[in-house]
Amino acid sequence: MKRTPVNPWAWSLKLGYNQAEMITGTSRQLICAGQTAVDAAGSPQHPDDMRGQIRLSLDNLEAVLSGADMDFSNIIRLGIFTTDVDEALQNFDLRGRRFGPIQCAPPMTLLGVARLAIAGLLFEIEATAAA
Repeated sequence: MKRTPVNPWAWSLKLGYNQAEMITGTSRQLICAGQTAVDAAGSPQHPDDMRGQIRLSLDNLEAVLSGADMDFSNIIRLGIFTTDVDEALQNFDLRGRRFGPIQCAPPMTLLGVARLAIAGLLFEIEATAAA
């Protein structure tokens, strides 16, 4: 898979994402449902703890990717939903720790929402991946 960043402006690079990426040479795509801070039984974890919820959501996304023999470097698009954008952004170093070392900056959308599907959840991340 070859990724070609498309950035008519550089401001998004400081936030860790490209405006767009041209993806070529892929043979598989994986569309991931939104991953949240739930355990293997689907029970919410880390109540009122944005940082804990972001960490577990990323762990759960990594598990889904692994099940398809992929990892974070395969992600070509992220959608992030949170009940508190400011608090989520304060904890985005967790996202940076996963994507920065592998120099992966997929296009991303971050949306503030009134609530998520399960009461008590604060953060949800969905991804599209390719290989």
